Amino acid sequence: MSPHRTRPGAARRAPLHDDHRRTFPQLAPAQDAEGRFAATWWGNAWVRALEDTALDPARLARGRAYAAGGHVDAITVTPGRVVAYVHGSRPRPYRAEIRLRVLRDDDWERFLDLAAARPDHIAALLDKDVPHALAAVADLLPGSGDLIPDCSCPDHGYPCKHTAALCYQAARLLDEDPFVLFLMRGRGEQEILAALSHRNATRSAAETSAAPPRMPTVPAREALAPLPGTGAAGGALALPPPLPVLEHPGRPPAYPEDPDGPDPLALELLATEAAARAHAFLTTGRDPVAALTPWQDAVRLAAAHPGSGLTAATRALYRDLAAALDRTPADLARAVAAWRQGGPAGLAVLEEAWDPPAGPFDRARPALIAADFPHFRPWRNRLSSRSLQLRYGRDGLWYGYESDPDREDWWPRGTPDADPVGVLADLLGR
Repeated sequence: MSPHRTRPGAARRAPLHDDHRRTFPQLAPAQDAEGRFAATWWGNAWVRALEDTALDPARLARGRAYAAGGHVDAITVTPGRVVAYVHGSRPRPYRAEIRLRVLRDDDWERFLDLAAARPDHIAALLDKDVPHALAAVADLLPGSGDLIPDCSCPDHGYPCKHTAALCYQAARLLDEDPFVLFLMRGRGEQEILAALSHRNATRSAAETSAAPPRMPTVPAREALAPLPGTGAAGGALALPPPLPVLEHPGRPPAYPEDPDGPDPLALELLATEAAARAHAFLTTGRDPVAALTPWQDAVRLAAAHPGSGLTAATRALYRDLAAALDRTPADLARAVAAWRQGGPAGLAVLEEAWDPPAGPFDRARPALIAADFPHFRPWRNRLSSRSLQLRYGRDGLWYGYESDPDREDWWPRGTPDADPVGVLADLLGR
């Protein structure tokens, strides 16, 4: 995070945060044994974008040496610009700059829609990872010729050694935090997370927007009026029957922030918990929490909150729940997706590989082949292709999973079904 400056006497005041400007302190000299400055696929793509258009390999070599030697001062990133002073052979440093195109609003809308539609993409971003599919949908990564170098030095090489050094050091920033790349393309981290949170909340509201049935009423004065000729109160009118139980428990209201009040997230969790348990008692007569393990209960609590770890409060919730059980926030996010897919049975499908008996599982591959899905390989209760997977649960249902191609990073998707072809068609939108 960029440091904040405060005026004398203003230490108690919260610093202002500019989401569209980040300044990173000078990086220590570093590169790996093979001379690379980036370890992630997106960091290396950034480096290639400049190297592929370089006209002089010798200048690139000097730039790598400058970066490795710590010649690049603090780096400032704003939409469309990366700027730093780079020390060369003269006492006075040169102002080096790399410019790139910011994304249009419709590009960002596609990016945000895709990210919000998949919990694995949201979890990856919060874990400082960039899924290939997200990067491709909006051309986030620069290609050959997309990075425009500029420098105050007299060298007109393309690029000069100073801008090359800046490019290599910027790749290290991208490695550590891909939100730096998003800022280069025009949007800050808080802006992106707020947009994702809004989409998530809108989706949750749409899922629970069905109005409850109108409750029949009887005026209290009539219900409690004395019976004719008796003087006894109550009984003049029969009370209406109780409301039918809703299919799902309702969502609690949003509690406003109040510095003197209780934590609004804690209030919301308590209200959600009370509603869920009351609904279970009304419909089943039992407590659904009593038989859960601590991990299952933590997943259930996180899944009951619609924020999906996007806001600062829910990120803290995910972090604390995961740490208490020696898991990572990404583990919890994946488990929450499984719980929302199928409850305890969905979580079991996520975490347990088992050998199903002959029957529906053995009939699944011929059914998929007949439906023109021949490329699924079996392993225990799972059928996998490069980016899609079907898992057979002990409840007799098939559960859909998806991953970026060849990454083996499987995330629950879609609705469980007894028909594997139907689950697959749902995943593919057919």
